Amino acid sequence: MKKTVLHNPDWWREAVIYQVYPRSFKDSNGDGIGDLPGITEKLEYIASLGVDIVWISPFFTSPMKDFGYDVADYCDVDPLFGTLADFDTLIERAHELGLKIIIDQVLSHTAESHPWFVESRRSRDSSTNPKSDWYVWADPNPDGTPPNNWLSIFGGSAWQWDTRRCQYYLHNFLTSQPDMNFHHPEVQKAHLENMRFWLERGVDGFRMDACIYHFHDQQLRHNPVAAKQNTVNVAASNPYGMQAHIYDNSRPENLAFLEKVRCLLDEYQAISIGEIGADDALEVMAQYTEGGKRLHMAYSFNLLTTEYSAAHIRRQVEAFEARVKEGGASWSVGNHDVARVMTRWGGQAASAEFAKMILTLQLALKGTPCLYQGDELGLTEAEVAYEDLRDPVGINFWPESKGRDGCRTPLPWDGDAAYAGFSNEKPWLPVPSEHFALAVSEQEKNPESPLHFARRVLRWRKSIPQLLRGDISFYDLPEPVLGLSRDLPGAPSMYVAFNLSGEAITVEWPQVQDAIALSGHGLAGQKDGSQLVLPAYGAWFGVKRQS
Repeated sequence: MKKTVLHNPDWWREAVIYQVYPRSFKDSNGDGIGDLPGITEKLEYIASLGVDIVWISPFFTSPMKDFGYDVADYCDVDPLFGTLADFDTLIERAHELGLKIIIDQVLSHTAESHPWFVESRRSRDSSTNPKSDWYVWADPNPDGTPPNNWLSIFGGSAWQWDTRRCQYYLHNFLTSQPDMNFHHPEVQKAHLENMRFWLERGVDGFRMDACIYHFHDQQLRHNPVAAKQNTVNVAASNPYGMQAHIYDNSRPENLAFLEKVRCLLDEYQAISIGEIGADDALEVMAQYTEGGKRLHMAYSFNLLTTEYSAAHIRRQVEAFEARVKEGGASWSVGNHDVARVMTRWGGQAASAEFAKMILTLQLALKGTPCLYQGDELGLTEAEVAYEDLRDPVGINFWPESKGRDGCRTPLPWDGDAAYAGFSNEKPWLPVPSEHFALAVSEQEKNPESPLHFARRVLRWRKSIPQLLRGDISFYDLPEPVLGLSRDLPGAPSMYVAFNLSGEAITVEWPQVQDAIALSGHGLAGQKDGSQLVLPAYGAWFGVKRQS
């Protein structure tokens, strides 16, 4: 399915992504689990937000031990979510509404029930088993222990003993998610063919899950001790952060594979975004998006942490900008893997004003913003009782880490309906009581709600060329104020200041002395000479006065 040549091949730089987590978006058939027809039913709602790209998390055939991120068939839809025909209908309707669709690709590992792994574990004899080396297998040490010290993100050793082959296999995640051997050219070829399958069906690109894990060190060298425990990508209670992950991910061989992916994507004018959970994520983001020959853009967990300050946000963006020249960042403050930003950064007193400010801040950074379903409603993190947990991470690390279920609860559509209109039967995760008042139906009634604000500010952003394409610089303003400028040749410099706190503040900023206030963004803030007066969670936008 070759596409019409685009007049603006870099259109994605001006776009906004909206992530849909299918299990929790909308249930159309009453089984308590969201599905593809449910997404199609609500595509008009997504389009009404003013976003451009819909990222759909995995819906492939899967035993669901990691809720779709353990794939058993890369080229089919799991019956829980519908059929291939349902997917085709979704694509067609999305394109009618002017929406692009990108889907997850979970290439680094499969489900243990995938036919490839079933065949690979059958024997280690490559003469009779052509897939014997499609996964990462290793002999034990003489004392029977695993070949090295690599750890699984989900807890314990990254090696699982297999009695059929009398070898260990690598799993960076669950023991039921064996890692593929990307050093084998047939593995790379198989994945490229699977991606072509979806491109032919009309998808507009891919989100590359865990893409730093495609390759491993073939010598299986031990990881050294981390100079400082990494708590950005994993919880402090997880020993994974105690190692420097030099040999089990972010290997240099991955760069050549991503160039093959880019060649395939370019055939279809499709785009890519990579998930980067590396120790030095910003450096890897720069490498993976370098020179327009690998990924189009990438995101890290560096703004998905509990650390919240103007200095922290500035450090992350400046560090990336210093390293990357042609690639793109996607700055996200929420997704299906972390606590919702309303609670994580906003705290217990998080308000509608905070939701509006943090969304606008995300839209003001240089890059392609990615919103998580419910961000437009200001949804808070749900407290899920232990007996209701479904996430293996939460079950394994409870109570120090409660896992990811709190951000995955069903989207509330109707505040007056059972289960908030997500389903007419008990859903797979409970709908928290506080989310009923935040439902779409309730916010539609209130023109000052976060939902209506999101629509207005997303529409406003499209009219501001500096926000779409401008370079970014930061200024030394006191906490809790984040001051920045966006500069685009041929347009006046834009100055922006955000008050990240719930208290009003007045700040001196000499650069805005002669700037003119810009309206339309919807946040409160005033200028008096070179002073900005910012209410709680307020912001000010201005442009340099033209001489």
